[in-house]
Amino acid sequence: MRKYKSLKEMKHRLIELILERSFKFTEEPTFKLASGKMSNFYFNCKPTTLNSEGMYLVGNLLYEIIQGRKRWKGVKAVGGLTLGADPVANAVAYTFYLKGAPLEAFVVRKTPKKHGTMLWIEGNVKESDKVIIVEDVITTGGSSKEAIARAKECGLKVMGVIVLIDRQEGGREEIEAMGLPYKALLTKKEIFGLYKKRGKGTKAQRGKEEKDLVPLCLQK
Repeated sequence: MRKYKSLKEMKHRLIELILERSFKFTEEPTFKLASGKMSNFYFNCKPTTLNSEGMYLVGNLLYEIIQGRKRWKGVKAVGGLTLGADPVANAVAYTFYLKGAPLEAFVVRKTPKKHGTMLWIEGNVKESDKVIIVEDVITTGGSSKEAIARAKECGLKVMGVIVLIDRQEGGREEIEAMGLPYKALLTKKEIFGLYKKRGKGTKAQRGKEEKDLVPLCLQK
């Protein structure tokens, strides 16, 4: 297993993984975002957050963020809107356990379960528990706001929001306007900074990188 000497080194490596596995860029805006906007770049974080090294980095870096804020002491669980938030929440909860501070993960469904308990939220959380909403990527804040609303409807006390990547397109402002603490691990500016340093490469290299980001089941 790779050894990391500092949080700064871990953060740099996470950006590298995101560029290798989760980032796509085109000259023209060809990617439709959840907000409905078109963009010339896109983050699909799941190839990174579902990777063992990615989980390790995300879990440890977010652990430090949560532990570093006094107002987040006593938080019982982390979770967010499925599917993007799920591996992030799981990585955080697992890391807390390894460090001797158990924390639950929970899932906010997009629609309630159709049978059995018919729950909106899955996980070992109960009314009045303090929770943090997590998100893999935030653009306008829509997914986070939906998760916040569902959590509150179920009686959970939302203490703040943490996102893996902030696209810096208004999401932060939307969350802070709700009076909630907000923290982003990475920003578009930071990721693009390393992307530019690395250079776009040759046309052949870019083609290979783009193919590597397409799931094998969709490659021709």
